[in-house]
Amino acid sequence: MAGRSHNVAAQATTLGKRFARPLAGTAAAAGFGWSDDGSNYVVDTGAGLVFKVSKTNGDLTSLVYKGTEYQGYGGKNSHVESGLGTSTVTIAQSGSTILVSVAYGTLKHYYAARSGENNVYLWTDKADSSVTATRYIVRVKAGLFLNDEPDSYTYAPTVIESADVFEKSDGQTRAKHYSKLRVMDYSYIGWTTGSVGLWIVRSNHEKASGGPFYRSLLRHQSADGGGLYEILYYGENQTESERYGLQGPYVIALTDGGAPSPSLYPGTLTTSWADSLGISGYVAAGGRGRVAGVGITGRDTAYPYTVGLANSAAQYWGSARSSDGYFSIAGVLPGTYTLTVFKGELAVYTSSVTVSAGATTTLNTIAVPSSNDPGNATAIWRINNWDGTPGGFKNADLMTYAHPSDVRAASWTGNVVVGSGTETSAFPCYLWKDVNSGIVVYFKLTAAQAAAAHTLRIGVTTAYANGRPQVVVNDTWTSAVPSPPTQPSTRSLTVGSYRGNNHTFTYSVPASAWLTDTSAYNTLKIYVASGSGTTSYLSAGTSIDAIDLLA
Repeated sequence: MAGRSHNVAAQATTLGKRFARPLAGTAAAAGFGWSDDGSNYVVDTGAGLVFKVSKTNGDLTSLVYKGTEYQGYGGKNSHVESGLGTSTVTIAQSGSTILVSVAYGTLKHYYAARSGENNVYLWTDKADSSVTATRYIVRVKAGLFLNDEPDSYTYAPTVIESADVFEKSDGQTRAKHYSKLRVMDYSYIGWTTGSVGLWIVRSNHEKASGGPFYRSLLRHQSADGGGLYEILYYGENQTESERYGLQGPYVIALTDGGAPSPSLYPGTLTTSWADSLGISGYVAAGGRGRVAGVGITGRDTAYPYTVGLANSAAQYWGSARSSDGYFSIAGVLPGTYTLTVFKGELAVYTSSVTVSAGATTTLNTIAVPSSNDPGNATAIWRINNWDGTPGGFKNADLMTYAHPSDVRAASWTGNVVVGSGTETSAFPCYLWKDVNSGIVVYFKLTAAQAAAAHTLRIGVTTAYANGRPQVVVNDTWTSAVPSPPTQPSTRSLTVGSYRGNNHTFTYSVPASAWLTDTSAYNTLKIYVASGSGTTSYLSAGTSIDAIDLLA
């Protein structure tokens, strides 16, 4: 078995001539180094963390922190996807950094350790579709952390949907899909006992898909252990094609109970120490650019604004300053991007921007045209606000971390009266063909309003099985069935996600459809039309953003 004190010649054999010189003057924590136990490369950070990587397949087979083994549940290792299979695995040390490289076909995966740090830095370079690699899973032994997360399987013994959504005996639901968080809402996920914390700090997701508002599986717990995920590509309710290239670094961080250091967070982490390691697809800070906007006018200051950049190769985003709309997005790979300004989660402006390496692309003030924001239109009545989300509607908050059948959900049926003050909170966030299709909205019109034709608008944020709204006014006028917009083809409404493609349906309602009696309530019935889907909450459905009748 090789010892931890490897000479320069051994390092040069693995890394090449780049590291043939003696590494004089390198400070290292006591115990920092690596060894070979025959089956694994054993890496000691010199600060309390020792981890092993299989020489056969690149799995993480052990994760010991201060003498306690955290790796492993169900007899499984931590790994890319469900394990890569036989791979070429090498190790090398460059001063204060140890790098384990894993090659499996066109896929390259890396583990790095830094002297004196209780962190494992990971990169995954998926070059094409020849290898399935959509996630990295840290598998944690049972009993080390309290099993009380909202996606805990242990407390939910009854399967109610697709073998991955469960119901507890009290009627509450659980699933690994129910993260409650959008990508932009978190920097890390994990668990703590108060004295030990185990976390994954996410990457910047530049090669992921779905944008800043996307929700995906983050972690789960079960009777035999728990899993922490870095999702490289998640297919549920996905709006974009998979991107290829290097993702990372993402970090497995061990702490003495607290959160991981903010210096590890995406957008904060600097890895100049990795610039010369030869990581496939790696682009150093000097090969990246920045986009800065001096401001955004035409904003509704009641809402946060986000600026996104996206092309087929990468995605980025940043928050616009509430006072003036200033934004800055750094670390961007060179290229031409679609720039999108979002009010809440609703796109209200798009343009094109080109980014060059080592340069800042400065944009003059962006003026969002008033007509781009549907909330600026004058309406006779409006239910909810146009922000690209179902937030404010009945059950909307719950649906990001529970199944629609959850006992905590209010009834999905019930009619709505405009002017009651409860029209938004009474209107369900989701409509299904087999659950609450035909919900009725009651409203009154003045004589002048009833004498004219009006445009009715229904905004949606996603749909399942091509569900889309068809309307009937006063049981006398029925709209045509609209064509379905492009939406993800997978489950959405039952796996905690309303984030699809925002779309606005418009209906031209003739004056003859309205009641002339101004004291009487007009009725608007909203049905879900589709020839697809099955039954109940897997029947065709859609998520609602806002509904209004224009003046």
